[in-house]
Amino acid sequence: MNEIKGIHHVTAITSSAEKNYEFFTYVLGMRLVKKTVNQDDIQTYHLFFADDKGSAGTDMTFFDFPGIPKGVHGTNEIYKTAFRVPTDEALAYWVKRFDKYEVKHKGIQELFGKKTLSFVDFDDQQYMLVSDEHNEGVASGTPWQNGPVPLEFAITGLGPIHVRIAEFDYFKEVLEKAMLMRETAKEGSLHLFEVGEGGNGAQVIVEHNVILPAGRQGFGTVHHAAFRVADTAVLKEWIDRMEGFGFGTSGYVDRFFFESLYARVANGILFEWATDGPGFMGDEPYETVGEKLSLPPFLEPKREQIEKMVRPIDTVRSTRTFEKEYL
Repeated sequence: MNEIKGIHHVTAITSSAEKNYEFFTYVLGMRLVKKTVNQDDIQTYHLFFADDKGSAGTDMTFFDFPGIPKGVHGTNEIYKTAFRVPTDEALAYWVKRFDKYEVKHKGIQELFGKKTLSFVDFDDQQYMLVSDEHNEGVASGTPWQNGPVPLEFAITGLGPIHVRIAEFDYFKEVLEKAMLMRETAKEGSLHLFEVGEGGNGAQVIVEHNVILPAGRQGFGTVHHAAFRVADTAVLKEWIDRMEGFGFGTSGYVDRFFFESLYARVANGILFEWATDGPGFMGDEPYETVGEKLSLPPFLEPKREQIEKMVRPIDTVRSTRTFEKEYL
């Protein structure tokens, strides 16, 4: 069986595509590599923020569902997304950056031997920066070369996915027996699972929590998390495997930018398996990627209709120069 390679992307829900774009571009210094729509709900924006090259394992994506209520954090939820930075020193830079931009954070802490910095955005979406200084395992990506954050401090990819779950023993079986992960450490109620080469780019941190009520999805919460598989052939192996374990799945789904499988593996937990390619850089020039509305071929005939439904958002960055902000 071909193992999962690591984290592919995390998809969350925002109250405002405009604010979301501003926050990720100008505060977090991540590159918008695709401005498209939800393929299952074409009136909804789907924004993809990633590294300089749009690499698998680096992108955080957002749906902007019109009229959706605010979500509630709780148990049975993918509740926090982590991003990788190169060093412990980078975290000290980010403390100053968050203070400058009035981003709420919890200061530098340590988790499973790594320095971390937890913070929230305008929707109370939960995030964490994690230092790669002592990390081994899956390689990270390339920071956005033309962004506002100095390259030695910039975000390079996704770190561990954080899950709260009430039925921990069941979820542990899902991760270990079905998804071939391994538990490698424990701190209090937190359990660290790894897959493939391991390290920050291939970890799930699971909190056993029976105290909080169940989370409720809405803006400010995660919709699903995706894991990397090499190609179509491996994806089909995983379709057979998950269905063999009795999970209801989406079956094969072609998202154009990658191919996917979806399965709800526990209450409140939707996982996706996604291929490393084709990727985000094939249908737009490197210099202007993410600046225009990009549609997969099957939606191109509906472009005029879609452009009338989604409001214009100015995401042009190629005409401006960002000064690196040393603090």
